[in-house]
Amino acid sequence: QVQLEESGGGLVQAGGSLRLSCVVSGRTFSDYAVGWFRQAPGKDREYVAAIDWNGSNTYYTDSVKGRFTMSRDNAKNTVYLQMNSLKPEDTAVYYCSATAFSLARLINGGSPDDSWGQGTQVTVSS
Repeated sequence: QVQLEESGGGLVQAGGSLRLSCVVSGRTFSDYAVGWFRQAPGKDREYVAAIDWNGSNTYYTDSVKGRFTMSRDNAKNTVYLQMNSLKPEDTAVYYCSATAFSLARLINGGSPDDSWGQGTQVTVSS
């Protein structure tokens, strides 16, 4: 297991941008694929984006394609989620999760058996 800590959330107006960070510690970072997820009030947690072990491949849910970009810096044990053209419907608590198993595990919604951060609040005002 690894430990994850998100940061970078906040309040932004519609159309604005935020960059979330997720620092991963405890094991060899490059052994883990990482995903971003979000949970809005009253809704289930949903998958947002995922990145493979060396950052060569990224995947996004349809609602954020073209607006969000996920990246990783293995030298800093950090993944990022650059969020542009934010919409009120992007308002949620954003979580990162790391898995040593498969990207599909992340893209399919993540697993409670993997490591999760505590989340960071993103609020987009209209």
